[in-house]
Amino acid sequence: MRVLRIIPVMNPSSGGPCQGIRNIVPELEKLGIHNEVVCLDDPREEFLKKDNFSITALGPAKGPWAFNANLVPWLLENLGRFDVVIIHALWLYHGYGFMKALKLHTKQLADQGKDIVIPRYFVMPHGMLDPYFQYAPERKIKAIRNWIYWKLIERKLINNADGVLFTCMSELLLARIPFRPYHPRKELNIGYGVQSPPPFANSMAESFMEKCPQVKNHSFILFLSRIHDKKGVDLLINAYLKIHEKSQADKNFPPNRQSVPKLVIAGPGLETEYGKRMQQLVVNDEKLRDSVLFPGMLSGDAKWGAFYLSEAFILPSHQENFGIAVVESLACGKPVLISNKVNIWQEISDLNAGIISDDTLEGTIKLLENYLLTTKEKKIEMGKQARLTYKKKFDVVEMAQQWVNVISQVI
Repeated sequence: MRVLRIIPVMNPSSGGPCQGIRNIVPELEKLGIHNEVVCLDDPREEFLKKDNFSITALGPAKGPWAFNANLVPWLLENLGRFDVVIIHALWLYHGYGFMKALKLHTKQLADQGKDIVIPRYFVMPHGMLDPYFQYAPERKIKAIRNWIYWKLIERKLINNADGVLFTCMSELLLARIPFRPYHPRKELNIGYGVQSPPPFANSMAESFMEKCPQVKNHSFILFLSRIHDKKGVDLLINAYLKIHEKSQADKNFPPNRQSVPKLVIAGPGLETEYGKRMQQLVVNDEKLRDSVLFPGMLSGDAKWGAFYLSEAFILPSHQENFGIAVVESLACGKPVLISNKVNIWQEISDLNAGIISDDTLEGTIKLLENYLLTTKEKKIEMGKQARLTYKKKFDVVEMAQQWVNVISQVI
């Protein structure tokens, strides 16, 4: 089977969709599934040189729609080589460009008197059909834009696809809510896998300490994601401040400790307006300056060092389709403290691999407080359950086989 994946960007800083491709493609190749990627990045980008599968970068896209005039001609020349096409993410030109190319390709075959054999195509929304994006108060203008775009373009992409691919059952069910008409031919929960982390090595600790030397000889809780309001970073900082104040006022909180762990907020986005505001929150409060740290985006050894050295992982997100960093933390045997807006919260709760609460200030305070009041023995047990949850639910080897089984039934 030959699979083409169409995605706007493969830049690791763009988030989960491109990392999901990087996670599963090597395992699919082992199962005899050949994958190629076409994206709308500048081919000179350094991050494109690190993958061991074929990526065709058609040049940087233009404007908020991510238009790229090279996409349709490239697809017309190459579509015939593939059995399956997967469109990753929504609301941008690449989906429209694919539909246009597919129509032209079909017409070309008919005009030439050839058998009309076209690839099956699937759409993987990566959470972009979540009701949050339509109903969040701060997104009213974007919600109107999406509704118009749905009526004109995106509903055709979704409803004419051979199937819509979801990373978990929560995503599948939530996708049914915001748009009409919504009647995909098939809704397929294919799961989402994360590669097993490399074993801990001293080089990981050293790399992380170079990025964040202030945590040396200190325990810390890790947030690792984009610095974005959707991720609840403001909730986290304000909740952490409340916990810090309580620990100073109450000598018995947390029990058997002199202070709460430090908080490491790692990820891209510090240069954005929101990122600057979050850093200013910390600078403005003397109680937080030495306790809340912003090392920026972590990758490679530094990222794994952060996971392995942390006590726990925290993500009070308002919407999270899957949360690759959540699963990477589970894979490192770390408890996860997450909101119930992270779509895999139920899987984590079922196996007692973390603590779940609401995506509010009160809920985030509860996450931190409940964790700090947990006994050392129970924290160790949660860590063991975290690793077990990864192996049972999110191991990329198992997910690759599940992917093959589901897609094979459709094509």
